[in-house]
Amino acid sequence: MLFSEQNYRRGEFGGSIEVICGSMFSGKTEELIRRLKRAEIARLNVEIFKPATDIRYDETAVVSHNYNSIPSTPVDHSAAILLLSANTQVVGIDEAQFFDEGLPEVCNELANRGIRVIVAGLDMDFTGKPFGPVPALMAVAELVTKVNAVCMRCGSPATYSYRKVAGDATIMLGEKESYEPRCRACFHSGD
Repeated sequence: MLFSEQNYRRGEFGGSIEVICGSMFSGKTEELIRRLKRAEIARLNVEIFKPATDIRYDETAVVSHNYNSIPSTPVDHSAAILLLSANTQVVGIDEAQFFDEGLPEVCNELANRGIRVIVAGLDMDFTGKPFGPVPALMAVAELVTKVNAVCMRCGSPATYSYRKVAGDATIMLGEKESYEPRCRACFHSGD
């Protein structure tokens, strides 16, 4: 039996974890918002969380690069999600790479309670290495959707986030002025 929102709504599944991952500008947050809005249309009780440090577009709402948004609760630590998700059927989590390493355990606990957990985040940092708790979430998820951007150098499908500005810090909030999506070949060319 395939996993779907309809099957979940009918109670054919218990809890689950879905991960939406990819490079910057690939549509991860857009897809997260789409799935959460569909859950709201289905009259499911939905709670959305994001890291309190991510204030690029809005202090509280999850906002895509296309400026679609959905209200959310900013949290400082993944454990806070457990305290704030009572009576919830669907939990959405954006920018998972910015959360602490306890996020996979939190998501597993929610899923074990029968909650559908939908998480979006970068799977690789600007060096092309696995980023934060996202790889561990991918390992325990029932569904992983990897979305691609368009390489800004050659137009091929892009899976890497190339940093255009100097800096060694793994976490550096930025947008198009700081990052661009690139395919494997253009990412490793370094120019």
